[in-house]
Amino acid sequence: MQIRPFTLADTEAVLAIWLEASLQAHHFIDPAYWHANLAPMRETYLPAADSYVLWQDGTALGFYSLYEETLAAIFVTPEQQGCGYGKALLAHAKRQRPALRLQVYRQNRASCDFYLSQGFQIEDEQQDPHTGCAEWVMIWSAQD
Repeated sequence: MQIRPFTLADTEAVLAIWLEASLQAHHFIDPAYWHANLAPMRETYLPAADSYVLWQDGTALGFYSLYEETLAAIFVTPEQQGCGYGKALLAHAKRQRPALRLQVYRQNRASCDFYLSQGFQIEDEQQDPHTGCAEWVMIWSAQD
């Protein structure tokens, strides 16, 4: 397993992971929303973020993106979830910043539980202006 910085050559693999994992984890949001956000992910969000890709045996299995102190994305291909790759990606992200914050949909119980188990705390609750879904703002600090 190798986690390395994202390169432009990783774009299609990362977008495929993002779309597949988003559709599975966010079944409560219209799939059209995720498909409509492929272009913004490619053109705006990935270029603006510090992203890292997890590779094993020549295959991209997951990635995460940091924007300043925000963990903007962390995704593992659905077939490989539960194998420790998400923990490895998150541990790598924690080494990049002294503190992290993120937003996670409350209905995405698996992700909420994952973040809580990895030392994140709920700081606030808000409504995502794009989807109307409730989400938690969570924080983690190396000092905790």
